Order: sequence, then C-alpha cells, then structure tokens
Amino acid sequence: MAKNKQDLPERVFSKAKDDAVAAQSAGILPQTSDPAYRLAYADSEFLLRDDLRPVRFQLELLKPELLLEEAGIGSTFVFYGSARIPAPDKADAIVAAAKTETQTRIATRLKAKAHYYEVARELAQIASREGGEEDGKRQFVVCSGGGPSIMEAANRGAREVGAETVGLNIALPFEQAPNDYVTPHLSFNFHYFALRKMHFLMRARAVAVFPGGFGTFDEFFELLTLIQTGKMAVVPILLYGKEFWNRVVDFDALVEEGVVAPQDLDLIHYCETAEEGWAHVQDYYQRYTEKRFRKGRGEKH
Repeated sequence: MAKNKQDLPERVFSKAKDDAVAAQSAGILPQTSDPAYRLAYADSEFLLRDDLRPVRFQLELLKPELLLEEAGIGSTFVFYGSARIPAPDKADAIVAAAKTETQTRIATRLKAKAHYYEVARELAQIASREGGEEDGKRQFVVCSGGGPSIMEAANRGAREVGAETVGLNIALPFEQAPNDYVTPHLSFNFHYFALRKMHFLMRARAVAVFPGGFGTFDEFFELLTLIQTGKMAVVPILLYGKEFWNRVVDFDALVEEGVVAPQDLDLIHYCETAEEGWAHVQDYYQRYTEKRFRKGRGEKH
C-alpha cells in the first residue's frame, strides 16, 4: 500500500549548505588542505578567477532578483541623480569651504540645485504612500543607487513615511557605503555596472532623473535607448531641472541633425515639483489602463 503524501521525504538530496558545513569538519590532510579539494561553490578564490566572470554575472543577476521577489516587490520607482548635489542645510557650508574663484562658482551652482534634494525626498514620500499593492505585491517601491545626495533623498523620503526602500550600490575603488535610509535587507552591492543597471530597470514603472554627471547620463541615456529601440516598454520618465538639461544637452539639435526622431523627445516629461511628477505618472497609467480596456473590447479608438 502506498504511503500517505505526508510520509514522503521533503527532499532526497542533502542541502548544499549542509555539505559545506560537513566539508569544513574534514580532517587535516595534504589532500583536504589543498584548494583543489574545496567545494566549488564555497571557494571564493575559485569564484573570483577571470574564467568565472560569466558565473559572477549570473550571480549578480540572480541574487537581487530572488530577494526582491521574496520581499514582495512588484515594481519600483527609480531615482537617478547626482551624488554631489548637497542637501539644503549643507549647501552654505560647501560655498564657504571654497578657496578659489572657480571653486566658489561651482559651489554656488551646486547650491542652486540643492532644492532638488527636497523635491526628490518629497516625490519618494508620495510614491511610497500612494504606490499601493497589486496581486499581493507592493508597487512603486522607491529605488535609488543607494549613495548620497539625490539617492539619499529618495531613500530618506520613503523611510520617513514608513516604507521599505531599495538601494543598488556599486563597489568602487574609493570608499563608499550605502546611505542610512536604505532598508538593510534591500541594500545590494554590485561589481558590474551592467548588472546594476539591469536591476534598476527590470521592475521600473517610473523613473525620475535629476541633474547629474556621467553616471546619471549613462543611466538616463541607456533608458532612452532601450525604449527607443523597443527593447523596453515605455515608462514615464520625469526629467527634473529643465534649465540644467537644456544647458548641458541640446536635444533639439539632435533632432535637427537627424540623429533623433522628433517623437523620441516625447519620451521625456519635464518636471519641477514632486506633485507634478506624481500627477504625470498617474495620468500615464490611467491612459495606459484605458487603452488596454479599449483594446480588450476590440475598439480602435
């Protein structure tokens, strides 16, 4: 007679974790002391070989994906922006610390952008309060690069309204640590920029881009390229600081030169306030829902 289902063993193979512990208790012999004897998955020296780069790519893709899924995060609201723009209460100190005319000029311009720290903070608060849930998963969870400045403001805003918030940090040659507002179990560290940028966008349902430098340009233009080429669905892109962006990038010139189509610029929505940005996101998804409803009914218009 067959056994009842509850009598069947849960698994037939031992867990990798258990074998790793058992391997550490092996006696000290010439064979067990050699690196060749180590379990491959528990051998950090082996995993760090150049030959194992494809495996490390897989691990950096898989680890955050599994943990975000387990955390019940359905979608994210991504924040890009400078790591150098000061919080308003620190802006005067940066100007005061300047020692040359050039440093003073640059510090003054950074101070002029300090209000975007508060805008990012407020937008993150709104998204965290209003994002809601769908299919049992949290939506529009605030996600930043996990660093200072605009990134800190985003994580801080979410934390201030009691919401969990994601930080995707990157290991760099100089000292860097996550800001204090990232939720610890949602604080990830990457070696590969490419994998980090993938995780920024895999769950993104809206992206706010604040003034920034090379890193912000890289993330912003890759996002535009993915949407322009059809590799990624259209999502609301909020571009904060029209004066800044029009000064550093001549988007109209790209159209005039024929290297960008006029409609490509429609992907960008300029914003200055948190309320304006969130309203655009809501309006976009309201129109998106209505379009899907009409399509489901077979309506052409």
